[in-house]
Amino acid sequence: MTKILNGQELADFIKERQAHQVRSLIQHDHVKPKLAIIQTVDNPVINTYVRRKQEYSADILIETDVHKISQSKVLDLITKLNNDISVHGIIVQLPLEKPDQANEILNTITPKKDVDGLGQKAVLDPATPMAINWLLTGYDIDLQQKKIVIVGNGRLVGKPLARIWQNSGLNVEVLDSKTKNTSEKLRTADVIVTATGVPGLIKSDDIKIGAVVVDAGTADDHGEVVGDITPDTRSRSDIIITPIKGGVGPLTVAALMDNVIRAARDSMVAVR
Repeated sequence: MTKILNGQELADFIKERQAHQVRSLIQHDHVKPKLAIIQTVDNPVINTYVRRKQEYSADILIETDVHKISQSKVLDLITKLNNDISVHGIIVQLPLEKPDQANEILNTITPKKDVDGLGQKAVLDPATPMAINWLLTGYDIDLQQKKIVIVGNGRLVGKPLARIWQNSGLNVEVLDSKTKNTSEKLRTADVIVTATGVPGLIKSDDIKIGAVVVDAGTADDHGEVVGDITPDTRSRSDIIITPIKGGVGPLTVAALMDNVIRAARDSMVAVR
């Protein structure tokens, strides 16, 4: 039977801890954490992501405002939110309609409120890499002395995760669309993290026996959310892998809310 890396179970445990932290902030410190989500693209997949964040934050008493606006108005809104002391965290739901403006927009968020950790001067860790570390730690997966391959060099997962792990002295290789002999490199990997959003990019034959596979890729395939790994791979009993749903996703939301709570605490210290 395949060993599954169940992120939902870990997220449920973290959620309980966070609910206690938020109640303490509200009751003892009179600070109610507040998150602002800026959404510029309206489609079913993005709407689902935003709804999950809203539901999770409501469960732990974090106030969340969703601002659905055109991209041309985003910079002005961020400036307003930066100056609003009641707002502790700001995220821009990616992708943008015009992705070439992403750097300018993300870097406009004041670093202490950048709870996605994507700006150049961010002080908080990016949510998805944090979630992947939580997931692997929660299942006692040791990355030391392992050959790690990250597929995809994107802003949300690949690039920041590679930086974090390389800075920790781990053996990490990043593969992207320009990489040659991708399958050969994958077959020698002890740990594979993929986040490309290309359905079925990695085949079962690309993964060696005993490998740990974290599929953080998401794409819309005829209305269904799918990952980077072919579905037949999950029937293998000789690997450890995330499920199609309930792997990295729930922990990413939990990590985001952890950053909101931390930002709220830090704002309290700044006032004092």
